[in-house]
Parts: sequence; C-alpha cells; structure tokens
Amino acid sequence: MAHAHKLEIFRGLWKFKSNTQKIWGVLVFLTLVTAVEVALGIIKPHALTTSHVLGMKALNWIFIILTLVKAYYIAWDFMHLRDEKSSLRRAVVWTFLFLVAYLSFILLVEGNYIYNVFKDGFVTWNF
Repeated sequence: MAHAHKLEIFRGLWKFKSNTQKIWGVLVFLTLVTAVEVALGIIKPHALTTSHVLGMKALNWIFIILTLVKAYYIAWDFMHLRDEKSSLRRAVVWTFLFLVAYLSFILLVEGNYIYNVFKDGFVTWNF
C-alpha cells in the first residue's frame, strides 16, 4: 500500500486514521446491514409481508434498499469514490442507482405478470 495512514480533520484537530481502522469500520458496517437482512429474511415480520408498497411487499423494498446501501458503501470505500470530485461521484452513483432501480422494477413487474398467468391457469395474452 502506498499510504499507511489517511489524514483527516476532526473538530479542528488533525487526526490520522489508519487503514486497519477503516477496514474494521467497513467490516462492522457491512456485517450489521447483512445481519439485518438475514434476520428479516428469517423472521419475515407479518406486517412487512402483508403490506404492499407500489405493488410489492414492503419486505422486498427493504431488501432492495439495504442491498443498494451496501453497494453504495462498497463503491464509496473500496473504489475510493470519497476522494473524487462530487460531479464524478454523482455520475457514478446516480447512474448505478437508476439502472438498478429500473432493472428491479422491470424484473418484479414482469415476474408478477408471469406469476399471475400461471396462478390463473390460462394464458390471458398470447404473444
């Protein structure tokens, strides 16, 4: 590694934050978010599985949002986006968020349609 420490300003004082501290911070953050995802997947709270938001269960929205948070944080920390200009950060992050949201929307809407076709037992629209 080229730099063993990163110089940061902390309340007017110069503070060195080592790479080891940053790695542990990333590990803790990603572990907590993943633990929340796993716990929600195991528990499946009734309130989140029965309520629908924009045609999809609230629990699914929580999973998508938490996954996007993890992806953003990984890009922010491991791809060193925090050190770039804000315009480059916005271009990378907003494009990624838009494309992931669009892909999720398309997959969920089309998947719901196919599910309803098979659930009803007949094809309502012959392609």
